[in-house]
Amino acid sequence: MTFSLTPLHFVLLPILGGAVAALGTMVGLGGGFILVPILIFLFPEASPAALTTISLTVVFLNASSATIGNLAARCIDFRTAVLLVAGAVPAAIAGSATAQVVSRESFESMFGVLLIFGALYVLWRRWKVGAQDQSLLHEPNREIRERKGPIYRFYVDTIIALVVSPVAGFVSSFFGIGGGVIHVPALTFILKVPFRVASATALLVLVFTSITAISTLFFSGAIHEGWRRAALLGVGALFGAQLGVYLGRRVDAKVILPILSVAMALVGVRQLIAGLS
Repeated sequence: MTFSLTPLHFVLLPILGGAVAALGTMVGLGGGFILVPILIFLFPEASPAALTTISLTVVFLNASSATIGNLAARCIDFRTAVLLVAGAVPAAIAGSATAQVVSRESFESMFGVLLIFGALYVLWRRWKVGAQDQSLLHEPNREIRERKGPIYRFYVDTIIALVVSPVAGFVSSFFGIGGGVIHVPALTFILKVPFRVASATALLVLVFTSITAISTLFFSGAIHEGWRRAALLGVGALFGAQLGVYLGRRVDAKVILPILSVAMALVGVRQLIAGLS
């Protein structure tokens, strides 16, 4: 299916991509979780593979741009990132391949359920922002010295990291949302990684999982559907991600997260009903 572009698209899509990337980077959830519901609404004729292609392209550019800023800030846990990539990349191939064989109705229903769970997580994070569990059952095996910031010392369980990562890789590439929505809470609540490090590390992993999923879609031919819209959204995402990195250090996430949670829950219910009707 070929999408026709109007002059309005050339103006609005980069703005939309920038706004989604800025918000997604700022709250540490990744832009895909916000973008896919918008794409479902804007492009009702698009297949799940097309929606996934568009979102993953934006997610890749968003994560790459944000990672550049995080590299400069020195807040990425590279050792943990390697563990997560090892498990997530093969699963990302399976997820992107599966997205090509499901119906639009099934995709919307499953995404609605995912959005509702995501809304609950965002609401949970609303009460956890700024609170870091300092209790340690193990001696720290990680030390991250952030530029112009604190020193983070924490312990990462290798086995748990390898178990969580394939789930995130599959879900992120299937829905085109990015694995941050699974990796970040897993790193934060299960592995007790400081949120600042968890978010930056998840974005680095997302660079590899998203490009893997995009490559799978490219070789299958699915990426030819919707790539122009993906490019326009991606241009905005490159700049929006840098804005998100900047605002993430200065804006109180407790103000944004409840609004985002309610919006995600409402859209999730809408998608679930639309898929079942």
